[in-house]
Amino acid sequence: MELDIENIETTAKIPHLLKYMGSKREILDFVIGSIESLNVESEWLCDLFAGSCIVSASLKGKYKIHANDIQEYSKVLAHTYLSNLKGSIPYNRLSQIKVKVSYFVSQFKRKYKNLNFSYENVHNLRDFQELETDQQKLIEKDFDLGFHLFTRYYSGTYWTYEQCVWIDSIRAVAEGYIGKPEYYPILSSLIYAMSYVAQSTGHYAQYRDAISESSMRDILIYRNREIWPYFEKKFNELILSLNGNALEFKATSRDYLDCIRIIEENSIVYADPPYQSVHYSRFYHILETLVRYDYPKVQYKGRYREERHQSPFCKTTTVKKAFEDLFNGVNDKKAHLVISYSDTGLINLNQIKEISSKVLKNKYSCNILEIAHLHSKMGRSDVRNQDVKEYSIIFKRK
Repeated sequence: MELDIENIETTAKIPHLLKYMGSKREILDFVIGSIESLNVESEWLCDLFAGSCIVSASLKGKYKIHANDIQEYSKVLAHTYLSNLKGSIPYNRLSQIKVKVSYFVSQFKRKYKNLNFSYENVHNLRDFQELETDQQKLIEKDFDLGFHLFTRYYSGTYWTYEQCVWIDSIRAVAEGYIGKPEYYPILSSLIYAMSYVAQSTGHYAQYRDAISESSMRDILIYRNREIWPYFEKKFNELILSLNGNALEFKATSRDYLDCIRIIEENSIVYADPPYQSVHYSRFYHILETLVRYDYPKVQYKGRYREERHQSPFCKTTTVKKAFEDLFNGVNDKKAHLVISYSDTGLINLNQIKEISSKVLKNKYSCNILEIAHLHSKMGRSDVRNQDVKEYSIIFKRK
């Protein structure tokens, strides 16, 4: 069955914050329409694998929202989208933030004035490679000034030394706003700026090496970008456009089974689990480090956090059990369920239906909607996009 979405529109344009793999932004009307097709009297909607929180943001005027994701950075995005920023942050706040950030930047540079990595003197590939390598060696340096995580760990990788000093400085300023309305939009605007300045492919699985003059010139485009203009643009957009709180909201960073146990009965659960053997903790590990700012042990070329979440939905040996546990949890809470999945998932539609029948028996009706979708591979292969069928598998409790 196909869903007629001609008359379905999201209530407002949701500001873009992150290049996110598997984002539902391009098929948002289809997803919202699928949830609305339940036509049930439920106060709460639980966005169980919230990710970029675009679905939560779109429905904050219709339901009380529980946005959940195992990753901490998702909770930051949820708080940003679901809060009334327009009514709580004055427009001149940005200039005050810039003064504080600029102070931290200048203080850092005075302290380490011997560290200078200028791309202006790069004339050939060898010069470029040596400059990158010199920055990457900073991970071995002992800094004795607070808020140096990104400068130490990531200079010459996804960002330059200069860009990392600005990242650390904005992150330092954010700490002064904990408990205030500015805190989450500062972090979200920084996430946005980092995404559009990084020389990776839209995520942070690995940074690119310059192996030719051509690749060097492409990387230099991003090396020459400044963090602040992107931050400034997004912060202004957020405080001017995000008007009105959710009816009520909570944002959590829990395993999906822990979350289901604490939702309200008769909730609508929207579940958008990973489809393939791609762990989001590998692709967005740096955002987790940005939010936690805990100087973790890192490993491999990508400088991943040593301790990263591994989803059971990403493993062929555990994915069926993961769906079975999902259905059991929803059934126990007498909730309704909408699952997003695709025909490229680790298991197929018939297998999901078989599992649901075994667990839910005759307590739920099932309806399946589908839409053709061009899914971005985000640099994970030579093929940039992939044609898929995106499913909404809708379980309504009888």
